[in-house]
Amino acid sequence: MAATSDWTANSNEALVLSLVRAREDKQVLGDNESYEAFQPTFTYPIYGEDEKIYGYQDLVIDLRFASGSLAQFLSVHYAEKLVASSTVDDVEGTLKQFVPPGWETDEEAFLARVEKDATSFTPIGRRVYSYTRPTPSASTPGDIEYEVYHATFDDPGFREYHRRMQIFILLYIEAGSYLNEEEDGWEFVVLFEKRKRKNGTAAYHFIGYSSLYNFYCFPENVRMRLSQFVILPPYQRQGHGSELYKAIYQYILTCPAVSELTVEDPAEAFEDLRDRNDLRMLLADEQFMKEGFGTQGVTASHGGGRVQKTKSHIRAAPMGAPRGTMSQGKMGPPVDKAWAEKWRKDLKIATRQFQRLVEMLIMLHLDPADLRGARAFRLQAKERIYRFNFEILAQLDKEERLQKLEETFQSVCEDYTRLLAMVR
Repeated sequence: MAATSDWTANSNEALVLSLVRAREDKQVLGDNESYEAFQPTFTYPIYGEDEKIYGYQDLVIDLRFASGSLAQFLSVHYAEKLVASSTVDDVEGTLKQFVPPGWETDEEAFLARVEKDATSFTPIGRRVYSYTRPTPSASTPGDIEYEVYHATFDDPGFREYHRRMQIFILLYIEAGSYLNEEEDGWEFVVLFEKRKRKNGTAAYHFIGYSSLYNFYCFPENVRMRLSQFVILPPYQRQGHGSELYKAIYQYILTCPAVSELTVEDPAEAFEDLRDRNDLRMLLADEQFMKEGFGTQGVTASHGGGRVQKTKSHIRAAPMGAPRGTMSQGKMGPPVDKAWAEKWRKDLKIATRQFQRLVEMLIMLHLDPADLRGARAFRLQAKERIYRFNFEILAQLDKEERLQKLEETFQSVCEDYTRLLAMVR
């Protein structure tokens, strides 16, 4: 009799995902491109907190998607299964609760569907953003196009498409959950690769998506909350997440009714992505940088979004200097709050996020030898930190509160240094 552990499978390892392309689409792939047989990060929303499946040996849950339409195929394989009992997990029955009906179980039928959908599927909604990348395939030189589409449940067919793609939220976002389709206000931005075949026609391939939700914002606007954001593993660490985020931000700027873009409980990796892109956007805005730091404080931008700091002589003056020699720029430090708030509203950035970005930019331009400027920056940052953590800090006595505030400030500065190094 086999040991209990021999009949227990790790659900993260047992579940194998694939984005399957048609034969002609595989012919134009580069040597190092692979979109099949990758694993999920999480399966506890489906198979339980322990992420274990009991009752099988050499279990493989083969879940495939047509690369564009996301039509699904499911097949469960195993070397051996325990005699039916209440302790054996129902692998397919459990997964069935999280995917829409209609998936294929016959492999030939699924592959025929992939071939058909490759030529007939087109993204649902309205294209709002695009960019290109050089193709990695030597046999088909040129650029690959990438397109972002905005859609809602009112777009014909999108509700069904969303039901096929939403499982990726459970598999790749910690604490991710399905949204309530009956709630009004959901919007979506979906990223696709559009790659040409050798005959010149093009097919679309799903990369990832983000869900957005509208909240009422007094008196007559809405606040857009970025709720979910996922890029599938075969496309990660290639800059596609940044492009999708930029697409969302640029779309928000075109919506007069949207007052600002907020983010719901972001993961650390997404926070970094957001900070990097927001910083690059501000550094590239010549008017903003000129007003903030004066004509000599504008940061030059060059290839790949990297930035090069230029020497500035318009920072806060050293301690004891005449009042009239203070910084000419609105960034100070301290920052001109009315000026900053006007820019924040124009750029539609949430208050805390914009304050952090301003602090990073001040830190980037601050001369370490400028004691007066350093003090003004420290007080400005600590005021924000204190307000944000007021409920916790207010419970401490004065000495503990000051110590904790200083520790948090130092930690924030270290994090700013790390982030600024990514965009320089």
